Amino acid sequence: MNSLLVGKPVPDFKAKAVVKGEIVENFSLQDYVGKYIVFFFYPLNFTFVCPTELHAFQEMSQEFESKNAQVIGCSVDSPFCHLAWGKTPRSLGGIEGVEFPLVSDLNKSIAENFHVLKADEGIAYRGLFLIDKQGIVRHQLINDLPLGRSVDEVLRLLDALIMYENAGEVCPANWQKGRKTMKATSAGLVDYFTS
Repeated sequence: MNSLLVGKPVPDFKAKAVVKGEIVENFSLQDYVGKYIVFFFYPLNFTFVCPTELHAFQEMSQEFESKNAQVIGCSVDSPFCHLAWGKTPRSLGGIEGVEFPLVSDLNKSIAENFHVLKADEGIAYRGLFLIDKQGIVRHQLINDLPLGRSVDEVLRLLDALIMYENAGEVCPANWQKGRKTMKATSAGLVDYFTS
């Protein structure tokens, strides 16, 4: 089975989720068409690396909002477990203060459709998907369980996608917002290396 989703429409689903402290019944990524989406999976609530990642995304929430991007998390926990974790203080390993939506994938079908299900444990790997405003997956990254993500890198990739869409130029290795881009031509490459 091909696990590459880049360039394809994001897999559709309807699921329970916690949004603004309330359980919603039919949450869908389709509700966010017109915005960039950072959709990420994490293994389990009340674990160790996971709360550090959720807090890191929350700390950069204004950066994502300023780029018309919505961050959405997903795990195999129930929505009630999401609610309880959201009420648990950070000092006790909770995610109190995290405001972006958390999807419940209790039957594991979402993780399976995104090819991030670690079937032997029934949890998701740390999958992350950057989805454009038309619902097309433009980037995917899957980390093993002990490897936390870099939110700064997610923002850099989002900036690169926005630059490409707005200016039509590509972003070279280690590109950062405000740095030189290049035309996707042989002449553009020469110009990039010589100027």
